[in-house]
Amino acid sequence: MFVLKSVVLCALLCGAGAQSCPSQCSCSGTAVDCHGQSLRSVPRNIPRNVERLDLNANNLTKITKADFAGLKNLRVLQLMENKISSIERGAFQDLQELERLRLNRNNLQVLPELLFLGTTKLFRLDLSENQIQGIPRKAFRGSTEIKNLQLDYNQISCIEDGAFRALRDLEVLTLNNNNISRLSVASFNHMPKLRTFRLHSNNLLCDCNVAWLSDWLRQRPRLGLYTQCMAPPSLRGHNIAEVQKKEFMCTGPQSHSSCSVLQCPELCTCSNNVVDCRGKGLTEIPTNLPETITEIRLEQNSIKIIPAGAFAPYKRLRRIDLSNNQITELASDSFQGLRSLNSLVLYGNKITELPKGLFDGLFSLQLLLLNANKINCLRVDSFQDLQNLNLLSLYDNKLQTIAKGTFSSLRAIQTLHLAQNPFMCDCHLKWLADYLQDNPIETSGARCTSPRRLANKRIGQIKSKKFRCSAKEQYFIPGIHHINKCVEDYRSKLGGDCFADLACPEKCRCEGTTVDCSGQKLTKIPDHIPQYTAELRLNNNEFTVLEATGIFKKLPQLRKINLSNNKITDIEEGTFEGASGVNELILTSNRLEGVHYSMLKGLGGLRTLMLRSNRISCVNNGSFTGLSSVRLLSLYDNLITSMSPGAFDTLHSLSTLNLLANPFNCNCHLAWLGEWLRKKRIVTGNPRCQSPYFLKEIPIQDVAVQDFACEEGNDENSCSPLARCPAECSCLDTVVRCSNKGLKVLPKGIPRDVTELYLDGNEFTQVPLELSNYKHLTLIDLSNNQISTLSNHSFSNMSELLTLILSYNRLRCIPAKAFDGLKSLRLLSLHGNDIAVIPDGAFKDLSSLSHLALGANPLYCDCHMQWLSDWVKSGYKEPGIARCTGPGDMTDKLLLTTPSKKFTCTEVPGTCGFPVPGPVDVSILAKCNPCLSNPCKNDGTCSNHPVDFYRCTCPYGFKGQDCEEPIHACISNPCQNGGTCHLKDGEENTHWCVCPEGFEGDECEINIDDCEDNDCENNSTCVDGINNYTCLCSPEYTAANNNEVEKGELCEDKLDFCASELNLCQHDSKCILTAKGFMCECTPGYTGEHCEVDFDDCEDNKCKNGAQCIDAVNGYTCVCPEGYSGLFCEFSPPMVLPRTSPCDHYDCANGAQCVVKDTDPVCQCLPGYEGVHCERLVSVNFINRESFLQIPSNLITEQANISLQIATDEDNGVLLYKGDNEHIAVELYRGRLRVSYDSGSYPPSAIYSVETINDGSFHVVELVAKDQSLSLSIDGGSPKSINTANSPSPVPSPAPLYLGGLPQQSGLASLRQGSGRNGSSFHGCIRNLYINDQLQDLTQFLLQEGVVPGCQPCQRSMCAHGQCHATGQSSFSCECEAGWTGPLCDQQVNNPCDGNKCIHGSCMAINSYSYSCRCLPGFAGVLCDEEEQLSPCQYIACKYGRCRVSGLGKAYCECNSGYTGQSCDREMACRGERVRDHYQTQQGYAACQSTEKVSRLECRGSCGDGTSCCAPLRSKRRKYTFQCTDGSSFVQEVEKVVKCGCTKCPS
Repeated sequence: MFVLKSVVLCALLCGAGAQSCPSQCSCSGTAVDCHGQSLRSVPRNIPRNVERLDLNANNLTKITKADFAGLKNLRVLQLMENKISSIERGAFQDLQELERLRLNRNNLQVLPELLFLGTTKLFRLDLSENQIQGIPRKAFRGSTEIKNLQLDYNQISCIEDGAFRALRDLEVLTLNNNNISRLSVASFNHMPKLRTFRLHSNNLLCDCNVAWLSDWLRQRPRLGLYTQCMAPPSLRGHNIAEVQKKEFMCTGPQSHSSCSVLQCPELCTCSNNVVDCRGKGLTEIPTNLPETITEIRLEQNSIKIIPAGAFAPYKRLRRIDLSNNQITELASDSFQGLRSLNSLVLYGNKITELPKGLFDGLFSLQLLLLNANKINCLRVDSFQDLQNLNLLSLYDNKLQTIAKGTFSSLRAIQTLHLAQNPFMCDCHLKWLADYLQDNPIETSGARCTSPRRLANKRIGQIKSKKFRCSAKEQYFIPGIHHINKCVEDYRSKLGGDCFADLACPEKCRCEGTTVDCSGQKLTKIPDHIPQYTAELRLNNNEFTVLEATGIFKKLPQLRKINLSNNKITDIEEGTFEGASGVNELILTSNRLEGVHYSMLKGLGGLRTLMLRSNRISCVNNGSFTGLSSVRLLSLYDNLITSMSPGAFDTLHSLSTLNLLANPFNCNCHLAWLGEWLRKKRIVTGNPRCQSPYFLKEIPIQDVAVQDFACEEGNDENSCSPLARCPAECSCLDTVVRCSNKGLKVLPKGIPRDVTELYLDGNEFTQVPLELSNYKHLTLIDLSNNQISTLSNHSFSNMSELLTLILSYNRLRCIPAKAFDGLKSLRLLSLHGNDIAVIPDGAFKDLSSLSHLALGANPLYCDCHMQWLSDWVKSGYKEPGIARCTGPGDMTDKLLLTTPSKKFTCTEVPGTCGFPVPGPVDVSILAKCNPCLSNPCKNDGTCSNHPVDFYRCTCPYGFKGQDCEEPIHACISNPCQNGGTCHLKDGEENTHWCVCPEGFEGDECEINIDDCEDNDCENNSTCVDGINNYTCLCSPEYTAANNNEVEKGELCEDKLDFCASELNLCQHDSKCILTAKGFMCECTPGYTGEHCEVDFDDCEDNKCKNGAQCIDAVNGYTCVCPEGYSGLFCEFSPPMVLPRTSPCDHYDCANGAQCVVKDTDPVCQCLPGYEGVHCERLVSVNFINRESFLQIPSNLITEQANISLQIATDEDNGVLLYKGDNEHIAVELYRGRLRVSYDSGSYPPSAIYSVETINDGSFHVVELVAKDQSLSLSIDGGSPKSINTANSPSPVPSPAPLYLGGLPQQSGLASLRQGSGRNGSSFHGCIRNLYINDQLQDLTQFLLQEGVVPGCQPCQRSMCAHGQCHATGQSSFSCECEAGWTGPLCDQQVNNPCDGNKCIHGSCMAINSYSYSCRCLPGFAGVLCDEEEQLSPCQYIACKYGRCRVSGLGKAYCECNSGYTGQSCDREMACRGERVRDHYQTQQGYAACQSTEKVSRLECRGSCGDGTSCCAPLRSKRRKYTFQCTDGSSFVQEVEKVVKCGCTKCPS
């Protein structure tokens, strides 16, 4: 017995252990390792006793509350290296023993407040390398034991005051490499144990708000090393600890340095404390909301439940909008603690009951909208705390009565909406009539539904005596037939609770505990069923979809439901929620096509389930989940062909199963069923195969296993999942959302049973015709599309439609029958369109309509809209938003409140003398008939169009929507000044103009400035003409015949201004004629244009030592002060001028220049050199990637000390290298220095500098080899060391020391590819190299190409073919000339035409990497590989010209200059045609042309007699600069023709 117990116990324990370890993980003791498994979610079956959980290196994106629930022993949690972007608040609340949590290397942007509230033992938290933007005040609240907190490498810009206040035991805090600009002292003055603090690499603004940090760091010299200012510019790069307090200055008024962290949920937007999550498809309230929000908008989502305390953390909330969701359940404390809340919007949901105390404590609430729900009862104390409520809407619910006193606490109520409720106006509602008469605040027109004598009468207008309870109208209470007092007692017991539930539903019969509603053509379950009901008969009705109304939660005594003989096709999830006491459900003879667990959820106590005679085709292994109590299941007479293995495994109590009369397909998918039937023996009769043919009518349990085969053509499986959702959309149950997808047509694959279809934010131009196929639609949202018109019967066959949203489209006209057949429609939104008039009768079928949205439309409220005004007033269907825009004084009047008599038309006398309505504004009529406004231009013909409003048929020559555009560019004769218009080949909208002589420009609009290169001489004025110019001479020059240039007068004849009668020169000066006139050559001592001024020679005298200058004619004399002598008083008696300079015998090395300073010679050194004679090179710049310095090995001893200064902005590069196979290397690695020693063992020894040194500034690097150790220090900081005691020292190696890089040698090149190493050379500046305390002269070492003296970033040799720009102290960049590229502009750009693929044409380079093909005549295409079609010019011969094609497609000849005629075969008379072009010539193999265009005459035409030729009669020579293709240029004199005529032909 003991052995047996042991075996059983072992089996249980082993089995449990096997099941508890997730399949993707490995488990060892209390450790679970799931790292690197590409997991997208946290496994669900993690052992409860786990102490270490590794989930790193997966694809996790979100951490939810349920992921680690119950893991109370977990001590170490590894979540690094995932893609986590959000963590729900409370996700770690069960991890009370957690000590280490790593979340580094994820995508976190927001750190929720109170996230670590439950992790009281957490002492190490790593959040580095995320995208966190701020640290909120309560981020670490509750985790007071944290000792190590890593927040480096994030995007933190804000740390709220007190964020670290509770972390008094903190020892390590890293905040480096963030975006922090300000810090508050309140965040750091509670950390007495802090030993490591990193704040460098931030954006600290060193103003007065950060002055505290300088003192704080000086008091803690080991903390916050290298924390530097980034602003203002004067302090940039300064260590904050070294900045004096007086240097921390603020400009302008001082502001507190605190900041706030904004947290915004994914998919939502946050601004000004408002969180907007509208229309995002949310199914639950977002977590991690900002604590300071004042408003949250959650309307138009799919939220079903408001959980307990959902909004409790957000004490500042003033407005909550939860309208148009699917809410059926609210926790009683959903809004607890919101004392500032003044608006709560809950309309458009499925709320049936308000929990007790739901609104308790909402003392500031002023607006409460509960309309359009399914509320059927109100507790008397529901609104007891709402003393400040102004507006309460209970419009459109299921209320039959309201208890007296329900509104007594509403002292500030001004508006109350109670209409569209089925009020039972008996004696219990008398108080409401009195209340509304005393307080006329009900504005929606609440009316009675029963009894019949008061039906449809407004409650507020009925006399109170008519509210009575007669015997016939008394409530019926089963089992209490004899004494009415019992009824009253029952009501009294219920008090303000929902005592109206005692009434028998309309059309039903109540007997005992049975409620019989059979055979009443019901389409929905009655909203009001007595709580005592034990049996509910709903058979023989018209149900199609059973909705989740929550009705069964109120029927605790219900045991049997009969829904047989209906038309049920679907059962909403949650329909039977609360029906756990039901033990029999009859769904026989309906139209169900499938059954799944969500349909029957809530029926945990069900024993009998009848599904006979439906259309079920498949039963899968999830169909009956949760029905463990079912004993009898009938699937008789369905369409089942296949069932999934394990379909009945969840039915643990099943004793009777009926599968008869189903067309089972006995292929491989049904093989399991035969064996199952033989084992269970619970099936009624023998279910038989119907296919394949050879097994037809064979009992399934008698078929051999091998005969259940899937042969070709018989692989059908009715349980295969079918796509029930278009790819463009998202689907939830029968709700299909296709919002904002750019759709123009209805997507395929929408389920036939869809009830809500969201098509908003797309590009529909018409209402899709296919919508009529979806007869179960209750909501259609077509808002924010481009729908311009509706047609009659646009929504036909949609008899169940309740909500139709057409807002924000382009609707202008509503046809009279657009909404015919929508008798169930309750909400119609036409808001935000362009509707002016709605025809009378357009809403005649909308008998159920309760909400009409017509706002933001230009309503034209004349007599034709009077009917609409009366219609909306009759039921308050429009909320008072729609306004009129005309005519006249109707502008801005409300449709709802304006008296109907104001809706009038202007009247004119009729034919019989009676007034008739006058004409309506054409712009209004054009809304429905756009052609009335004559929109078509240029005689176009207009016709109406359903999408574009109208279409124009254009006459020849015009196109466009309104025929406003010519068909081609030449139709409108765009060429000016007589130019001829031509179309560009193949481009109708592009033209070019052939301009007449003298004009240019795209449209021949520019008169060529012939004066630009004129021949007018002697400063005469050129006047431009048309293809000509005229010279206007100044008075001193002659010109005949009104200066006409055609006759050759170019103002070339000049007056003699030096003749005695015209000479203006004075004081015996000489008159000289010049090209510009004359000039006077003055005698010494005189100046001025005419030598009329005596020149003061003392103005520029050389008198020294304070001597007085006295002017003379053509000279001056110096009067010396006492003791001085000389011509210029330059000699002093005791002074003797030296005959030689001190620099004459002073040598300066390396190109330095000698200068005299204070009588001593001094050498001015070139960059990089120093010393008295500039004899030492102490700084060099490494500008090439492969450059280096080679230092002999004899300088390096075993006890070596190497010190140097470096400046670079590069991340990687080799700084020092020595050794062969066993080497020592100093490298720049990711901005830090890395010292490594490779002795041949693995791994090699290495140390890294704490500091980053790639900031462009100089840093001192010191490397010391001593006592078998290597140590490194930066800028005098604490050294870091490598112990090489067990390895041979590399320092005395005969190999040279390489500085700044490595040579390209086979032995060393292999080392350049070592682990984690970038083998590129150092790029930057090195100076002051000390080896064993000796400053090294770098000229004695081998200088490679690319190593230049000095640290100036830009030197003459830096950029070979380009311009150098400094980017730092030692760094630069090159801006290359055209044709050159590379870091130093030393690489020539390739020719893209090399190897081109042009077939019938030539290659034309576009840039350095692409080209195009210029095709030969007759060919086209990208590669000139296509023959062109026949041209109209094919048969046109132009003798002296070329053929062109006009805009109308006709060919014509364009003649060369000098020819005319239809075929360009006649020569024109001799004349000079002015041209403006470049002169061209040839210089060897190079083609050259003038650098500017030259205006000149070309002699063209015929002289007629045959003996004379048209030739130049006069010409001039001018000099012009020519530029050649080989890059050279020169100046050459060119002969320029200025006159043409007939002259003897040359022999």
